[in-house]
Amino acid sequence: MSSLSISDLTKLQTVKYSNLGALAILIFDYCITLSEEVKWTWSRPWDITRIIFIISRYLPFAGVGMTAYDALRTSNQCASTLEGNIIHIIGIVAAEALLVLRTWAFWEKSKRVLIGLVIYSVLTIVASVVIDLSPTMLIPGEEPPVGTCYFESTRNGAIVYLFLAIFESVILILTLYKRVYDYRDFQSGIVITLYRDGMVYILCILSITVTNVIIGAAFASAWSNMFDTLQLVIHSVLASRILFRLRHTNELVYEPSVSMPMLDTLNCQPFSPMDTSGTVTVVGEV
Repeated sequence: MSSLSISDLTKLQTVKYSNLGALAILIFDYCITLSEEVKWTWSRPWDITRIIFIISRYLPFAGVGMTAYDALRTSNQCASTLEGNIIHIIGIVAAEALLVLRTWAFWEKSKRVLIGLVIYSVLTIVASVVIDLSPTMLIPGEEPPVGTCYFESTRNGAIVYLFLAIFESVILILTLYKRVYDYRDFQSGIVITLYRDGMVYILCILSITVTNVIIGAAFASAWSNMFDTLQLVIHSVLASRILFRLRHTNELVYEPSVSMPMLDTLNCQPFSPMDTSGTVTVVGEV
């Protein structure tokens, strides 16, 4: 790194510490939510939701661990980033898939919404991979020195994060639209949980994505990986919490004497938003 200035070395070191901090957040959150995972997932049958949850919950440990190793390495040999990038992509896709399932549930399991989101998800993934692998720099500005192994990324990463931010904005808009136009007067605990927690978590996820867009596009390349690991960690942590909250709320209302609509994606029947009394009989369990 002798070709780098003291300022650039300081920036790179700060970025490395930031990525290690994200690893600490992931481990800490896992420790404090393990009991919830045991309670809400371990006794459940293996289905698509549980498989997606396991991927989004545990794969980030491998991705974050590889990034931490890359950040801490002291040898001059370049570390392979392909495997790490693949793990990051799969982890984020799995977390986004949980958000898609939550949105699909909120839209009464609409096939049109599910098909539309799946198609849009695939297009977003394909476009992101193509841009990430493209040798052409689509955003002008400083780039990492060619042939070096510094802990930096190209500015094309900002475009990849932009695609992700647009996708998350669509999820946010769909949730807001359904709440305002169909569930405005509906006071079911499940509906409130789906909306409130969904909005808060998606806004947090969207915030870190937009931050990565800004850093990648406007800041020096030395800062490019500042929140790279945090992006994966936030997706994993918040997507898991959405599932935990849904199942916790479902247990509170799932009693013979209580009538509530079920909106979760597991073994539940859709209900009509035209009934604003919140007294639809429970027909499923999360």
